[in-house]
Amino acid sequence: MAATDIAPRQRLADAFAAGRDEQRALVMPFLMAGYPDAETFVACARAAADAGADVFEIGIPFSDPIMDGPVIAAAADHVLRAGQRTADAVALIGRVAHVTAKPLVAMTYYNLIFRFGLERFARALADAGACGAIVPDLSVEDAGEWRAACASAGIAPVFMAAQTSPPERLRAIGEATDGFIYAASLLGVTGVRDALNDQARALVERVRAASDLPVAVGIGVSTAAHARDVARFADGVIVGSALIRRIGEADDVPAEVGRFVAELRAAVTRA
Repeated sequence: MAATDIAPRQRLADAFAAGRDEQRALVMPFLMAGYPDAETFVACARAAADAGADVFEIGIPFSDPIMDGPVIAAAADHVLRAGQRTADAVALIGRVAHVTAKPLVAMTYYNLIFRFGLERFARALADAGACGAIVPDLSVEDAGEWRAACASAGIAPVFMAAQTSPPERLRAIGEATDGFIYAASLLGVTGVRDALNDQARALVERVRAASDLPVAVGIGVSTAAHARDVARFADGVIVGSALIRRIGEADDVPAEVGRFVAELRAAVTRA
């Protein structure tokens, strides 16, 4: 098979396989498309890639982000007020895929996808270079049409496992998901946390009992110390609000992004 014939979702599988070979978890920074502006966003992604990011999660702003806490919600609002639309965000995803040469997954909400058109949206992501998409407000039971659209475009539908997910639901998530399973370390919305508890490890163990897919942990992972702890039992470490907060506060934004991602990368190598 020619390299150009490889489905985008295969790049996710390859990234996690490389992490296993290197005996470390993947660093998976979350960036909001277009935040704080288009050019700085692209520069941040380049800086993160140069600092060791493995896979990007790119948020596509939506006006009612029910899973997002105040930091990420404010970033989405900032971008929307500046006039960015869905097609603009997809174009920015394409730029990041090009300048970083890293796998990336989009994160957004189902109403936006529905309005755009499921097959059209999945194809647009694939054409931009995205490998998959996380849709936190779409249940596995209602995801048949979206999964079909993803399969047709060759991208991975990524579903989330929660602390409250019973074993049968974790099995359903594993059967519906491609690429990796997103394990929510805490109940509630995204946000910066001072500490993590043992619930994340227990959830990852339950996910592993239900699926052979890689497991990435997000929500509340805020520091290099958190990343080090999570990397001991997960395949990927997703850091969102803590990074977005730094973008909003830094004077030299790309440099700050690179510094923080480098700290995360140093923390995730398993001893």
